[in-house]
Amino acid sequence: MAKDKKGEGFHSAAGLIRYFDAEEKTSLKIPPWLVATMCIATIIIVTAVHLAVPL
Repeated sequence: MAKDKKGEGFHSAAGLIRYFDAEEKTSLKIPPWLVATMCIATIIIVTAVHLAVPL
């Protein structure tokens, strides 16, 4: 019975690996520097608007 459980986990993991390998080839790739730049730009814009138009 323990052998059956051990074998099931491997088959499940193999399916996930195949799924993520397939997704990796067709997915949209965003470079990390672009994400960091967009975060910094958002912080600057929100701070500028907050300073210009206080609530």
